[in-house]
Amino acid sequence: MTNDEIRPARPADVPAVKAVTDMAYHHYIARIGVVPQPMEADHMANVAAGRVVVVGEPVTGLVVIEAHDDHLFLDSIAVHPDAHGTGVGRRLLEFVDARARALGLPEVRLYTNASMWENQKICPKYGYEVGERRADGPYDRIHYRKRLD
Repeated sequence: MTNDEIRPARPADVPAVKAVTDMAYHHYIARIGVVPQPMEADHMANVAAGRVVVVGEPVTGLVVIEAHDDHLFLDSIAVHPDAHGTGVGRRLLEFVDARARALGLPEVRLYTNASMWENQKICPKYGYEVGERRADGPYDRIHYRKRLD
């Protein structure tokens, strides 16, 4: 039986957070020519800082978020390949919006690699607009924002 509760990640979830993140991003390595940044994240530090929220028991999806003075930054979203098409990603994106509103923040920001064309189709469907495109080291990123008012 799978519990689909959205909850803060616990230290015991770190191996699953890493595994789901790696499965969600691994196929992009060949396309973008570098390891996607979420795969190199310090998952234990992110969990310890309260930045990681997971869904499922076992974990089927997660978001890494960080509150700033004027926005909530969606650093990463990852869904286990076996859970694609089940609404896990949608639920996590709805959670992010709700968390930003609960914190009194007017917008959510994120970025995606320009070669991750799937995300460029998904972001507008959830109300995100392109802010800018810029290179950050080896990453060619498209920055998005979503106003919540």
